[in-house]
Amino acid sequence: MDYAIEVKSLRNDMGMNRMEFCEYFQIPYRTVVDWEAGNRKMPPYVLYLMKFKAQAENMCNKDKNETDIKE
Repeated sequence: MDYAIEVKSLRNDMGMNRMEFCEYFQIPYRTVVDWEAGNRKMPPYVLYLMKFKAQAENMCNKDKNETDIKE
């Protein structure tokens, strides 16, 4: 799984820019930039929890992300 693409896709599905995304998840801006650029690998469980939170709060397209979480 390409986590750089996955985190950017989640952010886009949520309709947020990087700053909003960082504030929503309380993650440092530079960390998200590094994840999206592929300079830093995010732990798989973090992506899972981010998708779970976004779905639970109806922040993204639920149909698309339900299949992503099951992978």
